[in-house]
Amino acid sequence: MFESHFGLSASPFQLSPDTRFFFESIGHKNALAYLRFGVYQQEGFIVVTGDIGAGKTTLVRTLIDELNADEVVAAQVLNTQLNDAELLSSICNAFGVPSPGQSKAQLLGSLEAFFTAVAASGRRSLLIIDEAQNLGHREVEELRMLSNFQIGNRALLQSFLVGQPELRRMVAAPDMEQLRQRIMASCHLGPLDATEIRAYIEHRLNLVDWDGTPIFVRAAIEEIFLHTGGVPRRINLLCGRLMHAAALANKITVDANAVRVGAADLRQEMSYEPNSAIRA
Repeated sequence: MFESHFGLSASPFQLSPDTRFFFESIGHKNALAYLRFGVYQQEGFIVVTGDIGAGKTTLVRTLIDELNADEVVAAQVLNTQLNDAELLSSICNAFGVPSPGQSKAQLLGSLEAFFTAVAASGRRSLLIIDEAQNLGHREVEELRMLSNFQIGNRALLQSFLVGQPELRRMVAAPDMEQLRQRIMASCHLGPLDATEIRAYIEHRLNLVDWDGTPIFVRAAIEEIFLHTGGVPRRINLLCGRLMHAAALANKITVDANAVRVGAADLRQEMSYEPNSAIRA
């Protein structure tokens, strides 16, 4: 493995989300500020959108890590290929609320009782719906109905809707006016720009005890942007390949040609389209 070859303490370019590697690009920093504002409101919906691999999950988890577990009970639903009753059941499961064989009305009652108990303990409930662009109108309506639960003038539940750009179009539809009126904050994550690529790569390397080798020369950084469009997950995929190739060749420099070769290999193996992120 290239990690041991270069004396790294861990893999710097893993594909799975990890808040330790959160990089505050201009876009990600602004998005995090919007989310913090939304959470401060303690009600309604927060919408987070971005292309595949833009870092939505890492962004949301970074925010969640900031929250005090003694103040917020958070749960996440990852599968949104569900009908309305199945979605309610999944929400129950995510919060640890028993729901075997219950009707939709019973599921709603169980959730309201749970949220009320959480509020009575001095905490609040936060629901995170990932891949929310897959939700249908009826499922969104169930989420909106959950946002109606309150004690006095205090909302019992706040929800994050996280998804791909289609989610923005869904929210903008004429029949989503009631949902739009409940959105406290929204943000969209775009790709890193060309000037942020080196900082992003070195940020991840420094977190795993990088000693400066391999060296990514300027032309290599430019090629990495060209072949990834600045999408973080694509950068991770390509840079992991480049580090592996450098270790096998016992090289301390990653140059532009190495990037072109690595990108070509990925295209051949995975039908990887180098400029798709730029065209999007």
